[in-house]
Amino acid sequence: MDALILEPSLYTVKAVLILDNDGERLYAKYYDDTYPTVKEQKAFEKNIFNKTHRTDSEIALLEGLTVVYKSNIDLYFYVIGSSHENELMLMSVLNCLFDSLSQMLRKNVEKRALLENMEGLFLAVDEIVDGGVILESDPQQVVHRVALRGDDVPLTEQTVTQVLQSAKEQIKWSLLR
Repeated sequence: MDALILEPSLYTVKAVLILDNDGERLYAKYYDDTYPTVKEQKAFEKNIFNKTHRTDSEIALLEGLTVVYKSNIDLYFYVIGSSHENELMLMSVLNCLFDSLSQMLRKNVEKRALLENMEGLFLAVDEIVDGGVILESDPQQVVHRVALRGDDVPLTEQTVTQVLQSAKEQIKWSLLR
């Protein structure tokens, strides 16, 4: 039994997935080589969707992995960890992602709204998990850091693209006066 005790690790998340009603991938980010090819990833996603889309539970053990999931209207959110991972940690990541998206999309968490705001999704996932390490579990902090509107972000924290876009808009408005 002592041989089975594993060293603690910061790398808790193996993947974050968002699938639609048909089990098709809208977003997928894998943090290790459990499924190295796209073909294997798609097969795993189809399997996970088939096992979970008809149930009301929030957790599943599948292919030696712990899967926590949540569905909303026409979306299925999944956070995947190893079989020995703490389900509460994975669930906190899932809840943070869902609550962050809910705030960013003004409680309109559905496929169309998500597809229109994919950049916000990418930024939110990157703020929550980096390389499989959980960085943030507070949706308020994630939404604050993502700051979808460039004018809400101080100049020192904006990206070069945001600064250039802001400058273009200011020049356009000054010429139109």
